[in-house]
Amino acid sequence: MSDLRWGLIGTGGIARAFARDLTRTSGHTIAAVGSRSLEKATEFAQQSGGRPYGSYEELVAADIDAVYVATPHPMHAPNTILALNHGKPVLCEKPFAVNSRESASMISAARSNQLLLVEAMWSRFLPHYRKLRELVEQGDLGEIISISADHGQNLPLPKYYRLHAPELAGGALLDLGIYPISFAYYLLGKPQSVVVKAEFTPTGVDSQTSMIFRYDTGAHANLTTTLLAKTPCTATVVGTKGTIFIDGDFYTPTSMRLKKVDGSVVEFPKQYEGHGLREQAIEFASLLQAGKNESYLMSLDDTQSIMETMDEIRTQIELYYPFE
Repeated sequence: MSDLRWGLIGTGGIARAFARDLTRTSGHTIAAVGSRSLEKATEFAQQSGGRPYGSYEELVAADIDAVYVATPHPMHAPNTILALNHGKPVLCEKPFAVNSRESASMISAARSNQLLLVEAMWSRFLPHYRKLRELVEQGDLGEIISISADHGQNLPLPKYYRLHAPELAGGALLDLGIYPISFAYYLLGKPQSVVVKAEFTPTGVDSQTSMIFRYDTGAHANLTTTLLAKTPCTATVVGTKGTIFIDGDFYTPTSMRLKKVDGSVVEFPKQYEGHGLREQAIEFASLLQAGKNESYLMSLDDTQSIMETMDEIRTQIELYYPFE
């Protein structure tokens, strides 16, 4: 395959970061960018390349190989389904959808069109996540007993309006909590039960949410997320043979270490340059070349199960969005 020609839906910060990180690898080109505003699309194209389009419909009809959806959460489902129904494989930003009903419709569209669809949970494709899974699978940690992970950022009004807006599916859970939740799923899968507590913003979305996942094995995952302060953003995986400590921010390219029960320590220093968003694009291109319709590192069944668990979390804390 020659360069994979990407069409971007959305011109916000994550789309710009994705475009910048692609410049650190070969085989990828920003061929087009679509926005509801031709002016915004043109501004983005001048900085990051690609032909600008003033509508998403024009973008998905363009001569491109794949679509990266980077719009606000409530637009993920309609944007993704639009692209799939125009024959374009899709890499969709996380959280994949607002709820499991939406994610199921997106997955159905991908399967009926026999097209590749991947949730852009970029962390799962990073080198240290792959190394972590390797260590677990080869038994270096033994049986996993517990996982802990936190993701907190200082994101106040009015600067971060979207994150406080119910009409845009704001709150800590969907934007930040998705990272520790997906991390727990990556290692332990779907929990047997979930216990949740939360605090709310004056606008009616969760400002802070704490979760305990319990598994059939007896393992627990203790996960927290907040909009109120920058937290250490570290993760720990405790096993019967050793413990993995992942430095902050655990979901970005970072260092980690394995401390074995005999007291010895194996270091895994950070040896990565750039943001890391390109790794999901590299994986996506590889899947396309191989004729695959999903990624084993971020399967559609996993994505759907995560959305169902997030629905359960929102039900427990009574977090509802006006458009649902």
